[in-house]
Amino acid sequence: MSSLDTKLRANLFGDFQLKLADGSELEISGKRARAVLAILCLTPGVAVERGRLCELLWQDRFQAQARASLRQTLLSLKKQLAPVAPDFFEVSRHSVAVNQSAVCSDLAELELALAEGSQSRASELLLEVGGKALLGRLRFGDAFEQWLASHRAQVEHRLKSAVEKALADSQRRGDYQKPNQELNQEHEQARARLLDAWRLRSSSGANSASDTRPRIGVLPFQSNAADDLSGPIAQGLFDELVTTLGQAPQLLVAGRRSSLNLARSETSLTELAKALRVAYLVQGSVQRDGEAIRVHVSLVDGNTGLETWSNSYRGFSDNIFGLQDDIARAITRELGTELGTDIHLPGQRRTTSSKAAYELYLQGRALTARVIGDGVLGKAVELLEASLEIDPEFAACWTALAEAYVYTAVYTPCLDRLEKSARMAECAEKAIELEPSQGHARAMLGIHHWTLNDPVGALDLAHEAYRLEPDNPDVALRLGSFLLYIGRTREALPYIEQAINLNPVDGRSFAVLSVAQFNLGNIDAAIGAGQRMVDLGLPAMWLAVATAATGDHKLAVEQYRQTRLLMNTVIFPPAGTKPLSGPALNIYWQIAARGVCSGRTVHRKVYCSLLDHLHKTLPDPGDTSIVAPAVWMGYAEMVFKTLGTRITPANMICLMSLWADVEPIRRIRLHPEFLPFAERIGLVAAWEKYGWPDLLAQPR
Repeated sequence: MSSLDTKLRANLFGDFQLKLADGSELEISGKRARAVLAILCLTPGVAVERGRLCELLWQDRFQAQARASLRQTLLSLKKQLAPVAPDFFEVSRHSVAVNQSAVCSDLAELELALAEGSQSRASELLLEVGGKALLGRLRFGDAFEQWLASHRAQVEHRLKSAVEKALADSQRRGDYQKPNQELNQEHEQARARLLDAWRLRSSSGANSASDTRPRIGVLPFQSNAADDLSGPIAQGLFDELVTTLGQAPQLLVAGRRSSLNLARSETSLTELAKALRVAYLVQGSVQRDGEAIRVHVSLVDGNTGLETWSNSYRGFSDNIFGLQDDIARAITRELGTELGTDIHLPGQRRTTSSKAAYELYLQGRALTARVIGDGVLGKAVELLEASLEIDPEFAACWTALAEAYVYTAVYTPCLDRLEKSARMAECAEKAIELEPSQGHARAMLGIHHWTLNDPVGALDLAHEAYRLEPDNPDVALRLGSFLLYIGRTREALPYIEQAINLNPVDGRSFAVLSVAQFNLGNIDAAIGAGQRMVDLGLPAMWLAVATAATGDHKLAVEQYRQTRLLMNTVIFPPAGTKPLSGPALNIYWQIAARGVCSGRTVHRKVYCSLLDHLHKTLPDPGDTSIVAPAVWMGYAEMVFKTLGTRITPANMICLMSLWADVEPIRRIRLHPEFLPFAERIGLVAAWEKYGWPDLLAQPR
């Protein structure tokens, strides 16, 4: 394979940067100087007329002034580049170019990898550029905007063609090698990852060939609070509309979790649309009179808050499926009319013909969506299982039951987390058997594979889930999280950002984003995401850990201590223990906050001793309340004793915090027992297949 061995590397996607061989950025002073370099590095070796550069960057000046400014800019650039690349430019009286042998770019590397069939490298580069626009943030007037739009379109078209050719070539190689199943499987997996990476870029709203699909948010339907039956019907209409509209390839639908979170706030429709990042909102209400149902639905312009269309529908509770279908199709027709395009819904999803089973399913789903509350998830499981007793072929209900079980294992103080995980896996497998297109069920099944020390199987399932449901924020977040767990943070970040783009008011996503940014060394970004997580009602521990990394230990300790206010609401005591209260609660959180965030060895030792005691006495020695602080304090032996013995759906999230290159967390990776631990829980196998972490060199 040929290579691009050059002194300088230009980053053309996102903010333009020129980097040295060691990865450090070469500072270029002057906005127009950077723009000249960016334009020339886009096509190294190709001369650009001086007059054209003047038109693009100095269009507000007379020709003579523009040419003089260009000359001065080139002289300044030559001076800045002389120490590292004295022959960087090829200059003539009428044109200028950069020496093709003096610079390479992320675009050139990507196109080379695609041309040479290096799918793994191409996937890595695609994920690195993510949804970044070509030459982002360069602004120099209309002429430059038109030129840039044209080049962006050309580049995206070239990349699309190159990816399609690489995928087709890979398919042919796979067909040729079918007798060798192992080799064929490797090709298929590499092909699938390339497809994932390209789909992620093409679905991003950040690039020029950005996702132009209209974004729509569905708000929870209103119902009569005094009517016990209209509430589940309203919840069901909301839930099914999110799912049904989300299957239309021409639409992009905001995640249901964000819609539910925002619906509880007292904000205007325009503010709701802005928070959900959507152009249109669907809102409605349900009224019931015996078996008769009346549903009013309206489509709202997110920019103005004004209705663009509204209608009422009448039906009966025994035909709720037909009513949902009528409403979904009416909304898509109106959206199509509004946007001047045809929007097609898929065929009606497989559900159930039993009214009783469906009503139980709706009630169970509504309780599962609440997550937090005494007995909420237990009741959700009871209702969903009752639904499946009536109709065991109800695929969507099996998926809902799997979700309820995994939430029970994560968000309640249960003592049988592994049993709950196994039951979740059974439900997910049944859902997939009945409806093979179930991506979300595969993502949840991947959670169980982590408890079996099989991260390879977990990631395989997560990638397959993403291929099936690329616009499902839960699926994107799960894939991003799994990649974080194995230390592939840069690869994980685009999936996490996509999940937030689709579900912008979900605190879980910002928690994962905060960890990812922290692991990458972007402390300010980690703090910003952590603060957003706290604003959405989640614990402040990750925010405090990031704050401590800035050296502001006093603030970090206070942020960590504030988490105690969420005890028994978002945070529950370990199973089998009595909740702390009063002075005991304050003392415990003071010890914890100082141990994790004060930066003082004595405080860390005190809290580590307390973790030793908890590990010996708690019913679950691998409880998250032990594992998470052990990671943050670099207590390697405790990490190995907990995660190395039992990974559960609750404590597996602690894996993603192992990959920050800060003290004292890095002590865990530097510990001589880290690689044996990683081997024991399947991480090494995952690295051998999906790539080794940036912070860990592959043994030779």
